[in-house]
Amino acid sequence: MGLLESLLPPAIEPAAALLLVLSSVVTSMITASLGAGGGLLLLVLMALWLPPAALIPVHGMIQLGSNGGRVLLTWRSIDWRLIAAFAPGVVAGALLAAWLLVELPVWLWQSSIAAFVLYLCWGPRLPTVVVGMPGTFVAAALTSFASMFVGATGPLVAAFVKQIHSDRFATVATFAAAMTLQHAPKALVFGFAGFVFRDWLAFIAAMIAAGLAGTWIGIHLLRRISDHRFAFILNIVLTLLALRLLWQAAAELLG
Repeated sequence: MGLLESLLPPAIEPAAALLLVLSSVVTSMITASLGAGGGLLLLVLMALWLPPAALIPVHGMIQLGSNGGRVLLTWRSIDWRLIAAFAPGVVAGALLAAWLLVELPVWLWQSSIAAFVLYLCWGPRLPTVVVGMPGTFVAAALTSFASMFVGATGPLVAAFVKQIHSDRFATVATFAAAMTLQHAPKALVFGFAGFVFRDWLAFIAAMIAAGLAGTWIGIHLLRRISDHRFAFILNIVLTLLALRLLWQAAAELLG
């Protein structure tokens, strides 16, 4: 444990770090095979052991690596037209968050994200103009802005992509590309804000490597699921995540 302790920041115990590395395999497998859910589940697990000041930036870097690996494995299925509209929105949302850097009410973001996820899963399909280039830009800007503060916008992005694509591989691949773009600015924003990523590099690298293994397993599981079954499972997963966000928002508001 001596070498392991020397590679880790004092804020996390070696046993907790090992458990989180193993969980990275499982959560990446969940996202790759079911379309969403792994990132938020990993955030919940990391919150048990990481200090609050490190949670969002470290989780963001891990998700950047995990989603980037998923992009490399599924790049042929990515909807590049959607990503071309999503990318400028990410930049706009990140710049706005970097400019404000204020502590917004977490319960407001959580309840808003949950409400939109439930609508996108079970409500009528969005009008064409909303899922077109302008609507995608706005969705990217809003979710990227919110991601800097709550780190739980993955379900909303997944639900938005699901509205556009019925093919399971296109959904998983495009979602991975969108989230890679969304997590990328966090290094700059939190770096400028004073967070020292250097202390966490070994832990982040181990989590990303474990996530790549989970992604490889998840993609193989995805090949065994039909598009119809995938869409149903993804709706259920997103609904459970939305209900959890609503529960968290209520606890935050009432507590």
